[in-house]
Amino acid sequence: MGSTLRTNDASTPFKVLVVGGSYCGLAAAFNLSDLCTGKAARAAASYQGQEGLPQKNPPICAEITMVDERDGFYHVIGSPLVFADRPYAEKAWIPYSEIPSLQAASNMKTVHGSVTSVDMAGKTAVIQESALAGGATRTVDFDFIIVTTGLRRVFPVVPQSGDKAAYLAEVSPHIEAVSTAQDGVLVVGGGAVGIEMAAELKVAQPHIRVTLAHSRSRLMSSEPLPDHVAEKTLEILKTNGVEVLLNHRLQETRELDGEGNGPNAKEVVFTNGHTMRVNAVVVAISQSKPSTDFLPVEAVNDEGYVKIQPNLFFSTDVPNYDSALAAGDGVQWSGIKRCGRAMHQGYFAAHNCHQRMQELTFGTPATYQNLKEVIPMIAIALGPDALAYADGGELQYGKDIAKVFFSDDVGLKICEKILGFGRNIEVKA
Repeated sequence: MGSTLRTNDASTPFKVLVVGGSYCGLAAAFNLSDLCTGKAARAAASYQGQEGLPQKNPPICAEITMVDERDGFYHVIGSPLVFADRPYAEKAWIPYSEIPSLQAASNMKTVHGSVTSVDMAGKTAVIQESALAGGATRTVDFDFIIVTTGLRRVFPVVPQSGDKAAYLAEVSPHIEAVSTAQDGVLVVGGGAVGIEMAAELKVAQPHIRVTLAHSRSRLMSSEPLPDHVAEKTLEILKTNGVEVLLNHRLQETRELDGEGNGPNAKEVVFTNGHTMRVNAVVVAISQSKPSTDFLPVEAVNDEGYVKIQPNLFFSTDVPNYDSALAAGDGVQWSGIKRCGRAMHQGYFAAHNCHQRMQELTFGTPATYQNLKEVIPMIAIALGPDALAYADGGELQYGKDIAKVFFSDDVGLKICEKILGFGRNIEVKA
């Protein structure tokens, strides 16, 4: 990377475009804001012992613009409970206007909209504002771009709405349907999403019969996890009242009408011939794909994941690669996709972007944080219990593990604390 010095003051700030405002995007934006104002990155408190953590930095003038399709932070890992419990759904979406640290950061602003294209050679991006934000289309210049758009997931794995009012209107019918299902609810898909959705539904609606169906012979069959992790997960689900059907692939769902059938009565048919009667069917198969259509083709692999170097900068065949970083679920890197991994990478992106800024401003050689290969690891919320495992380590499970990894709200307050929202919260352990 070159090191030609450039002027940096209030009239010539670094313009930073952060695309995506979830766990990774907020981590990148907040930590970069800290570093540019001369403070230690707020992630320093979360990553004690990490080599090279900054303590004090000369201020750098920067304008950080974060663009997201939503008008606030949505707690994605809380989705299984969001779709089962209205009071929790209210808490799980926090408008950006209600995040104190974001409002207090003079070098940060948010745009409710989408980035539709990026010209890396010209270092410009096209932003399409949401209808609620005015609907304007404009082209902006950037000195740095940090791509943290993650994966596009389907309903009901995550809600599809762009603002809180629409989101509550979207999830409310689902909550009503599962909470009044006299004949029970069928959750289809035995990956982490389906497992958590069935477990949280049973806790939120204990009077409802909840059945989880999976097409394979073991749960989490697509994850690189040993059999004993899946077996313990199955045991905990059954102990907590969830019925589990393995080797059951859904074939069709038939609406039942006529006398003797209550509202929303359905018959589900599996390919093995088994049938059952329910009132609601929840397809919890994520079918996720990277949300990177706006990037040039040379920046992504065949599946759409951003190709990055270990320091999170784009691959060297992309024009101005030393001005572009990517992190989170949408990058080509090892490890099971988790919010902790995303926040960690977001901090690294902020640190490395700031190092490049210092190099360009002061001529200081950049010292980058490099990602290491990530072993398979997972933490699963199972209602009142949880399970945690890292490859080669001890399997941990139980109510104490639930408190450590998820507190009492599927990890919402824990994530708020790590990201540094500045709201008055108390994490219960």
